[in-house]
Formats: sequence, structure tokens, C-alpha cells
Amino acid sequence: MAEKLDLKKKFKELYTASAKPVFVTVPPLRILSVDGAGDPNTSQEFSQAVEALFSVAYKLKFTAKKELCWDYAVMPMEGLWWAVDMARFSVERKEGWQWRIFIVQPEFITETMVAAAVAVVRKAKPSLVLGQLRFEELAEGLCAQVLHVGSFASEGPTITGLHEFIKASGRSFDGTVQKHHEIYLSDMRRTSAEKLRTILRQPIV
Repeated sequence: MAEKLDLKKKFKELYTASAKPVFVTVPPLRILSVDGAGDPNTSQEFSQAVEALFSVAYKLKFTAKKELCWDYAVMPMEGLWWAVDMARFSVERKEGWQWRIFIVQPEFITETMVAAAVAVVRKAKPSLVLGQLRFEELAEGLCAQVLHVGSFASEGPTITGLHEFIKASGRSFDGTVQKHHEIYLSDMRRTSAEKLRTILRQPIV
């Protein structure tokens, strides 16, 4: 029987949060990622990136279960958000946003497996844009994080509170280097906006 792995349980403190900000130390993690730019609500590039990301992530899961006898839960999608000019980074100017969406991968997933999964998905779904998909390491280290419940548009006060918590500790961050990080715990297709659960994370120095 294939062994079952749930990285949300292995890294419990990274994938659970409350309305009270806390500090966490994030180890280097391997991620499947896609970069892009523009308003995620209207950008075709963003929707295509999401489809490509999940298509390859699930292909990797099925391959690992069949060939390695390792079964695991596909992790939730996460996103890094920033702007070239962080002074202009706001919910009113989403067209200027830069983003990297990604899914954390188990440590036994290899570059060879990713390349093979991409090739299979490309053959099955030739219309998908897979050329920008990467397999890389994300190293954030010390971070502050908090849980936001509600729509993405209502995150402002929660983000402000998180930043105030960081400043009160004597720490700081540069939004273009230590990028704003969101972890989407809810299924956005089936959850009403006011019930969405999102971990907001900010790497710090």
C-alpha cells in the first residue's frame, strides 16, 4: 500500500494560523512555480498559469503514487505578490502587480519527474502554456504570519496589523525582496468570499 504524506501536517505551524500574528521559521522548500504580471481577476495569463500549475502538480502526484509508491496530498496554491514600484502597490492598481504562484512539492519530487510530467501534460493539453513553469527552491526563513478570513479585497486591515506586529518587534522588510506571501486554504470555486481563509505571510529581516 502506498504511504500517505500530508505536508500540511508535517509543517503544521506553517499551514495553520489564527487572527493573532505570530513568527514562524520557514525551511527551504521545493516549489513548482509560474511567474506573471497583471490583475489576477481579469488576466488570462493568471488563469492559464493556475491551470498549468495544477495540471502538472496532479500529474506528479499520480506518477509518484504509481512509480514510487508514495501517495500525498497536493498542497494548496500559494502566491507571492509585489510591484516594481512598491509605493504603487495597492488594491486599486492591480494591473501593475507582479506575481508568482506556486505549489510546494515533496522532497522526493525531482527535476526529471517534473520534466516528464510537463511533457505528458503538454501532449494531453497542447493549448496550455507550460514554458514558464519552473521547479525551484523557495527560502524565506523568519516570517510573520496571520490568518485572514474574508474576501481578498478586505485584506487591507489584516495586512496593516501584520506589518505593525513586525515593526513593534524591531524587525523590517522590503516588499520587493521579502515579498508578500499568501496561502489559499479555501477552495475559491466553492467558498463564498466572506468565508475564504487565507494565511498572510511576510518574510522579515
